[in-house]
Amino acid sequence: MSEWQDWIGRIETRRDRIDEAAAARWLATLDRTAPADGSVPQAYHWCLCLPDAPTAILGADGHPVRADSDDSFLPPIPLPRRMWAASKVEFLAPLRPGQSVIRTSRVAAITEKQGGTGKLVFADVAHETHGDGTLAVRETQSIVFREPAPAGTLPAPPPPGDDGFDPSGWDAHRMLVPSEALLFRYSALTFNSHRIHYDLPYATQEEGYRGLVVHGPLTATLLLDLAQREYGDNRLKSFAFRGVSPAICGEPLHLALRGKDGGLELGAFAVDGRQVMQASASL
Repeated sequence: MSEWQDWIGRIETRRDRIDEAAAARWLATLDRTAPADGSVPQAYHWCLCLPDAPTAILGADGHPVRADSDDSFLPPIPLPRRMWAASKVEFLAPLRPGQSVIRTSRVAAITEKQGGTGKLVFADVAHETHGDGTLAVRETQSIVFREPAPAGTLPAPPPPGDDGFDPSGWDAHRMLVPSEALLFRYSALTFNSHRIHYDLPYATQEEGYRGLVVHGPLTATLLLDLAQREYGDNRLKSFAFRGVSPAICGEPLHLALRGKDGGLELGAFAVDGRQVMQASASL
């Protein structure tokens, strides 16, 4: 990957302010109430310091076109499919409405792998988010770029099988059906214009999904919300997730949590028990 080594270490700094009304809209999207201490819940940092690329430079998938230029943060990797694959997050201090926010992002690594569907390139980005000068969230985000599915490939994921999700063995369980309205609101909150989340013909005919795809960070947010329901606001010290399989809009999504090895194991599952997301956390 020597052709991308010039991007290693590149830094991008973005500034924002936590707006009380915007935080209220995030809470409304998740059908939940604000923390009693006046903070914003864990996961809200994914709505801050958002990209602001003009519509004119968006590509066919809705993402900004990557360019080979000095002001391009990520390299022009020539693979058309892009997904948020995983994150490792440390929660160091609560964020609060009214705070000035600075997020510094650094390209930490770029690696190439060969997967079952072809070439994969992973870009690891290290983020540090400060609220009023205090380091609040440290995160390493893994973005995967991949080739399009070959012609004739069956839609992904496969249709649900006859098995069902068994919540026994889990300490907490919640089932919900992500709707088009939920996906639309989350795309708006995060200024995410990736078309697989709102454009059904594009998602099915161009990228080969079986339906609209639930955002990875939305699934992760719902898992963090499950932890909040069980333990209270801003209780987690760390949280890590890895996307396993796409979750499809309009289909039951099972969220589950249990204690394991002194920490927490969390997971999101399709109606037939297929794992959608694997996660862990510490209190």
